[in-house]
Amino acid sequence: MKKTALFELHKSLGAKMAPFAGYEMPIQYEGINVEHTNVRESIGVFDVSHMGEFIIEGNKSLNLIQLLCTNDVAKLRIGQAQYSCMTNSTGGIVDDLIIYRLKEQSYLLVVNASNIEKDWNWINSNNSFGATIKNISDEYSLLAIQGPKATIAMQSLTNINLESIEFYNFKIGKFADMENVIISATGYTGSGGFEIYCKNNQAINIWNKVFEAGKNYNIKPVGLAARDTLRLEMGYCLYGNDIDEETSPIEAGLGWITKFSKDFINSKNLKRQKLEGTKKKLVGIELLERGIPRKGYEIINDENVVIGNITSGTMSPTLSKGIGMGYIDSDKSMINSQVGIKIRNKVIAAKIVKTPFVII
Repeated sequence: MKKTALFELHKSLGAKMAPFAGYEMPIQYEGINVEHTNVRESIGVFDVSHMGEFIIEGNKSLNLIQLLCTNDVAKLRIGQAQYSCMTNSTGGIVDDLIIYRLKEQSYLLVVNASNIEKDWNWINSNNSFGATIKNISDEYSLLAIQGPKATIAMQSLTNINLESIEFYNFKIGKFADMENVIISATGYTGSGGFEIYCKNNQAINIWNKVFEAGKNYNIKPVGLAARDTLRLEMGYCLYGNDIDEETSPIEAGLGWITKFSKDFINSKNLKRQKLEGTKKKLVGIELLERGIPRKGYEIINDENVVIGNITSGTMSPTLSKGIGMGYIDSDKSMINSQVGIKIRNKVIAAKIVKTPFVII
């Protein structure tokens, strides 16, 4: 198993470590609910250095990325980031990712840890444009500093005005006495904050100074378990659960990052899906009784007919009720429709709801 630059530090903090995407990662420290609530109310820090980073450069770097990705990367200005996904030849999702425009002809692609090798091969197999592609995943660390107090707590660590960095924008500069750090107003929690990209040899120093700066703001380390409950409350998709090679961005409710103003891999079929509709769609599910809708559980209608399956589920720490997402027959997906979730030998009452489950 690989280890991030912060592995020993996590152990010293008493983190529960477990394998994730080929890495030994911190799953929790004090406990999921405590960590989750702290991000919602103040500030929490995640080590997500297992994520993958690719640099794509060259005269036709934009051409390659436009072919691969559903969103319109041409709209990105230097200093802006964009959420997107790569589709395969059948319209399924190779991966979802964030694209950063670093320079005029230089882009940073941040991909899911479990897909680094697959994405690398996919991008290179489609590079008929002569773009230069570098895999820098093993060289960089990534800290997610999330929560409503992140801006005020971290301002002492940089001369960059953090309040001036708009959502999905970034600056490159000095942070915690380290040079050439990417400070990005992005995250996977819905509670605001920043993601910090730095070299591995800068990570421990930055982590320590982040916690020193945040000590008066109830800063806490947060594991991947709470990262999952936070993202699910916001209705954010998780690759391998809610989206994969068999699901299209239209089915997954990602039409907003699927732009047909340009061609990309399998764009014609996806455009047809958007116009004609899909047989299934991803919806939010809220339990009306006690229970947790786990991945794979069947969704049934009032006639006990299976109409879908849960893809992600948890007990929401904020709402204190079971929530989940799942694919359901499109003609049965009306908001507030009553459904049942088969949990072991019981059917638990639930309803279809809009996401996000929690409004921040």
